[in-house]
Amino acid sequence: MAHDDSGHHGHLKLEYQPALPMSNGKTIVWLFLSTEIMFFAGLIGTYIVLRFGAPSGTWPTPAQVHLSEPIGAFNTFVLICSSVTIVLCLECVRAHKPSLARLWLLLTFVLGSVFLGVKGYEYQQKFSHGIYPAKPHSLIYERANLDYAAAVRLPLKAKRDALDKLSAEEGLNDVQQAELQRTSKLLNGVVHWAEVQAADPRLSSRVRKDALIHLAEYVSGPSHAGKHHGQSDEHERPFADQLHSEKIHLAEVVTDLEEQQQKLLEKRQALEGGEDSGALVAVLDRLNSVQSERKRHADRLDGIDLLSEMNHSINHDFDMHLPMVLPSGNMWASTYFLLTGFHAIHVVVGLIIFLVALPRQLDTQWAGFIENTGLYWHFVDLVWIFLFPLLYLF
Repeated sequence: MAHDDSGHHGHLKLEYQPALPMSNGKTIVWLFLSTEIMFFAGLIGTYIVLRFGAPSGTWPTPAQVHLSEPIGAFNTFVLICSSVTIVLCLECVRAHKPSLARLWLLLTFVLGSVFLGVKGYEYQQKFSHGIYPAKPHSLIYERANLDYAAAVRLPLKAKRDALDKLSAEEGLNDVQQAELQRTSKLLNGVVHWAEVQAADPRLSSRVRKDALIHLAEYVSGPSHAGKHHGQSDEHERPFADQLHSEKIHLAEVVTDLEEQQQKLLEKRQALEGGEDSGALVAVLDRLNSVQSERKRHADRLDGIDLLSEMNHSINHDFDMHLPMVLPSGNMWASTYFLLTGFHAIHVVVGLIIFLVALPRQLDTQWAGFIENTGLYWHFVDLVWIFLFPLLYLF
């Protein structure tokens, strides 16, 4: 709009604007970002519904899935800094300072690369602990059942068999011998007991279920096993107290069986050489039964002794990666890698755009390109601002 200079005061001359008051490139970028906003809004909204719609105690905590809040906060700080550097790059381009603009753009590229490097480290932590989306499942089991017990037993048995074979062929060093003893104690003392308890039809369903929950707690800690519906109040006690009580009970049983064994040995000795062979056979049968039962309980006691020396769990203290019970764990893994994976792809695209511009002479004619790239990069940073608290803090 402008004044008419023909001498007729008060009349205005209208000027027609044939398009939007911004460049075609920026218009296209905003249209693209609008679709991206809807895309990530759908993903984040789905995660919110799944996360906060899950019953209390049935969604993994950050510690259970090896998410570090300080690492996530550091990555957030890195991306925020990269948003600042891309703005400084744009200002240098507009001020016709190409060398300084290239420096700020290079720093933005480095910060984006640092973000991806940290995210790669976090992914490696998940993979090393068997936390990843896989079909039917990775090392994550939704509940403690017989399938879970078998999944714990198989790798322990394979490890023990391999050490036994190595012992027969070459012999074991002190470290390997200790590993064999420890694996045997865990296999015979913990896993076997849980499977026998869970499969015993004479026991109540609650006792059988609690035995498997015990196993899950032994492997990954009480927080991983979770509070199950119908679980007895005994599980409200600290894990160490449960171990101590069970250790005392098993020690009494083993002592009683040792006394029975000693009496039977004396009785066998008195009957040997006598004419009452039937009584001797009965004593020998009873002795074998007591010895077998004593060994079973002694193995269980050895496993409890081993666990009592631990500070956390089998997976933590023995650096093992046995299957874990993690309610909603597979759903968490699927949503986590989906959200962070798509975000990482967008970061990679931004870094590629930076690489295209870095070798150029970033004078004023590149202002539009850098501005549009900055808009995209700010959007990528904004998405992470939403992901960080959702994934790391809740």
